[in-house]
Amino acid sequence: MSGNYYPALKQISKVSNSAFGLRKIGNSIAKSAAKTVHGQGCRILFLNPLKRYLVTVGAYGLSDLFLRKGPLDARKSLPDILDGRIVYIADIADIAVTHGIQYPEEDRDQGISSILGVPITKNGEVVGEIRIYTREPQEFSESDRSFLLSVADICALLFEKMELYRLLEKGYKSDKERIEPQVPQLPTSALRPTNFAHPSEGEFAKLLDFYRIEWLYEPRAFPLRWGKNGVAEMFTPDFYLSEMDLYVELTTLKQSLITEKNRKVRRLRELYPGINIKLLNKNDYTRLLAKYGYGFAGEAKTEGVEHVLYSHTQIQRRVRVLAKRISQDYAGEKLVLVGILKGVVCFMSDLMQNLSLPVIPDFMAISRYGSDAHVVQITKDLDSTITGQHVLMVEDIVDTGMTLNYVLKYISARNPASLRVCTFLDKRVRRLVDVPLDYVGFEITDEFIVGYGLDRGGEYRNLPFIGVLHQELMKEGAK
Repeated sequence: MSGNYYPALKQISKVSNSAFGLRKIGNSIAKSAAKTVHGQGCRILFLNPLKRYLVTVGAYGLSDLFLRKGPLDARKSLPDILDGRIVYIADIADIAVTHGIQYPEEDRDQGISSILGVPITKNGEVVGEIRIYTREPQEFSESDRSFLLSVADICALLFEKMELYRLLEKGYKSDKERIEPQVPQLPTSALRPTNFAHPSEGEFAKLLDFYRIEWLYEPRAFPLRWGKNGVAEMFTPDFYLSEMDLYVELTTLKQSLITEKNRKVRRLRELYPGINIKLLNKNDYTRLLAKYGYGFAGEAKTEGVEHVLYSHTQIQRRVRVLAKRISQDYAGEKLVLVGILKGVVCFMSDLMQNLSLPVIPDFMAISRYGSDAHVVQITKDLDSTITGQHVLMVEDIVDTGMTLNYVLKYISARNPASLRVCTFLDKRVRRLVDVPLDYVGFEITDEFIVGYGLDRGGEYRNLPFIGVLHQELMKEGAK
């Protein structure tokens, strides 16, 4: 090993021999391990005495919602690590590998892409694990793996030093009748309460639901001040937004309330520097959402949109998955991307930026006429020559397939070396012509959707999400 490995191991050894508590030591080790191998998150797990569940003793870069998604069953969550093997998941979007992941959908929702897990062994037996998480598909070198195994050896000594077995066994009734401790889970009422303390909280919750942003209501109480008899003051933020790893406290325009809440927020930041929290009033909502790509800072036309079907984050995550597969399939080749103006502009732009191969973008324009608008005429032809080139037809949405079928025949007459289709949305329920689709972002039902390039009467194209229009506005049928 070389580079930053030795300084990291030195720091990890130093903190493991400190007088800090186990959780603080574990968090510090997780942070050093993740940063050294360029991971976005890390989790250090201990195998309970019955070798059934994995208990978190240290974490870095992972949201509360991710850490509290449920108990990790060692036999269901990357079980090969129990046999002492290193486990590497290149891309959890690959359905073929999800059999070894206990919570694949939750992991995807948290933006996890690659996972590397190494065993922590003591006297030849697995007693725990170190898991590294990345948000983009990532390869880990042999040096990275050797480094993590060295960290695992330090963790094994740490577990023994802290007598973790003894601490966990306090949760059992007796040595004869052991009851396995359950990882605490948030009650349903914390996720979707029936009543809010203030109407502004209900309004904010509706806004979050509209944008499909996951949220928890009053998920955690933070001690702020202690007295002789224990905690003297607590602070419970109103919301936790897992996608942003952000706590939100709402306030009205009453100055007395703003002053007091500002004091609590400052105190919380002093005591818990790793916690992200914002104090918001109603005017701050749109600015917050715009910052994270969900909405607009200015006035945007969202009237008539019933709900968000796919958020900005979900869209970008899926585009990256498609781009990775296309890059693998066309490795070593030059690719011509062909799109039909105008709806495909957003998707094609994002797709291009995530492809790891040389591409030539080109566009066509068409008009439809006739009683059923299914007669197609080319109004703008391609600018480049595609004879002998690998061509990828990029579509925003495919429904009946009649327009795409016409365009594919038109392009095939130019004798490209190959011709495939990538569509972001597939409305298969309306299919009239069976057209080949090689890459599909999402399959959707028969709803009228707008945003991310899709319009109704020339409007809504610039929405950063894909939304569903209200029933009364769906007069023109599906796009």
